Amino acid sequence: MADITLTLPDGASRSYPAGITAGEVAADISTSLAKKAVSASYDGAHWDLAWPIEADGALAINTMKDDGPALELIRHDLAHIMARAVQSIWPDVKVTIGPVIENGWYYDFDRAEPFTPDDLGAIEAKMKEIINARDPVRTEVWDRPRAIAHYEELGEPYKVELIEAIPGDEPLRMYWHGDWQDLCRGPHLQHTGQVPADAFKLMRVSGAYWRGDSSRQMLQRIYGVAFRNRDDLKKHLTFLEEAEKRDHRRLGREMDLFHMQEEAPGQVFWHPNGWTIYTALQDYMRRKQRAGGYREINTPQVVDRKLWEASGHWEKYQHHMFIVEVDESRDGENDDASAKNRAETRINALKPMNCPCHVQVYNQGLKSYRDLPLRLAEFGSCARYEPSGALHGIMRVRGFTQDDAHIFCTEEQIEEECARFIEFLAAVYEDLGFPTFEIKFATRPEKRVGTEESWDYVENALEEAIRKTGRTYTLEPGDGAFYGPKLDFYLTDAIGRVWQCGTFQVDPNLPERLDANYIGADGEKHRPFMLHRACVGSFERFIGILIEEHAGRMPLWLAPTQVSVCSIVSDADGFVHEAVASLQAAGLRAEADIRNEKINYKVREHSMAKVPVILAIGQREVENRTVTVRRLGEKQTQTVPLDELVASLTEEALPPDLKARAAIGTA
Repeated sequence: MADITLTLPDGASRSYPAGITAGEVAADISTSLAKKAVSASYDGAHWDLAWPIEADGALAINTMKDDGPALELIRHDLAHIMARAVQSIWPDVKVTIGPVIENGWYYDFDRAEPFTPDDLGAIEAKMKEIINARDPVRTEVWDRPRAIAHYEELGEPYKVELIEAIPGDEPLRMYWHGDWQDLCRGPHLQHTGQVPADAFKLMRVSGAYWRGDSSRQMLQRIYGVAFRNRDDLKKHLTFLEEAEKRDHRRLGREMDLFHMQEEAPGQVFWHPNGWTIYTALQDYMRRKQRAGGYREINTPQVVDRKLWEASGHWEKYQHHMFIVEVDESRDGENDDASAKNRAETRINALKPMNCPCHVQVYNQGLKSYRDLPLRLAEFGSCARYEPSGALHGIMRVRGFTQDDAHIFCTEEQIEEECARFIEFLAAVYEDLGFPTFEIKFATRPEKRVGTEESWDYVENALEEAIRKTGRTYTLEPGDGAFYGPKLDFYLTDAIGRVWQCGTFQVDPNLPERLDANYIGADGEKHRPFMLHRACVGSFERFIGILIEEHAGRMPLWLAPTQVSVCSIVSDADGFVHEAVASLQAAGLRAEADIRNEKINYKVREHSMAKVPVILAIGQREVENRTVTVRRLGEKQTQTVPLDELVASLTEEALPPDLKARAAIGTA
């Protein structure tokens, strides 16, 4: 048998007979390594220790210290161990697939009865028995007829269907965990005991259609999470508990911010409290954009398909559009709307984005190079079809508004406009409580339009702009749009979740398609570049992020009700109303609470509603014209004169941009 050469991580090369396994190589290197080995990396592929190696390549042996490979193996083995446990308890259950996902795995089962929380406990117990048995894991490659016959004999129709869908030239690898067997690409651990028995947990059950097809069988999907050790599992469960406390959907109900209902799927019904946050944030962005040299516009929500065809969206994006058909021949109130005149029917779409409409505004009137850069901003209401399964509170919706803007400029102005935007975005994020962010730089994809020289110039311009702002970036080669590179901006919230919000994208394509031009210094027509940019992105999604970032305890300037003024005794009602009037006259959102309830009840209720400042007024406060102040989350109270408190809260409640402006004015 011919020898092969394997290059090890230390750079050394060793010769072995072809067909040697990675496990045998580990044993050849050292007995200690062989005991610790869990898998291998062979020429960049994750490799089972039992798989033969037939050609030269680079080989590294993985142990439990190698986070990525170890976690993948633990989670993948647990999927099999869970399926084995389920069939041990309920032999009539049919198995399907069980992939690794973020933080864990799931497995889909066909079972007549629904799984219950008690069932999950029984499955976990059986899984720990299997792990403690330390059953060996082995693998074989079978041909297609043998594998199909095997699963037909076992009465596993889903496995038969999976095999029939696998390309004919792909090997069918069978894995045994003890005496239980599954079809799987692998790799896997060497015995069940390598899985940490105290570092996993079954989380929940949900429904899932077989192969994602709603016309097929509804299965039951069990989700689990797993880590390398008990401490990591505990940290993750604590994170999930904290995330649950911060869930914007729950807080939205508790704070009476918004609701959603099936008559308008994926669209938000904003309540007064939620709309107060929305408009406060939008007003802030409007002032920032105006100060940043943007000119605000507003464009139609329903636009004829002709524009979407010209822009290219009708061909590439129609499946995300809501189509509106109008019979233009109907001109009376009593016309039968159901009897459309097809010859007179006009096909429109609710706009899924604002960019083609912004080009229409740009195209009105002749533009000179002296007019550039021209920055047009819109709080544009858009509608995009998202599958119902993808909708998630106000984070993922079908109707939303963006802080959208487009900068029309020359190629030479791209670098300056990019640097200017990064600084603008940094100031906005700082004001909104996110002082740090990550930039990801997506460069030219394999399929693209434009010359290599133009791509070189634009990519260098973005890179230089980032450098000028003193920031770093992560390169994402090939992830740019077919017409231009882009920058995406990522925030990290209070519990470590990452959100992509801002974006900056260079586009020479849309001005070309929609015939935008300007007269250059040479008196000739030229195409402008179009720079797509957003800071918060969708207002709906960003407000959801803010709610979860602050666990509902919004900064004073964003809080729906900033001050609740509560009476302790009925004799204080008059002064309560006077205090509220003074606060409202100063521009604060204040409300009176003179209900016949104990003060502790009122404080608890307003604290649950996340009101930042709660004032208590009793007989003593009335006599001294003072108020007792309690801040949300603080046990200590302070009694201060009403006038003094109004003055301090008025300053404190200023939005960040107005506060900065006031500070400059008093400097």
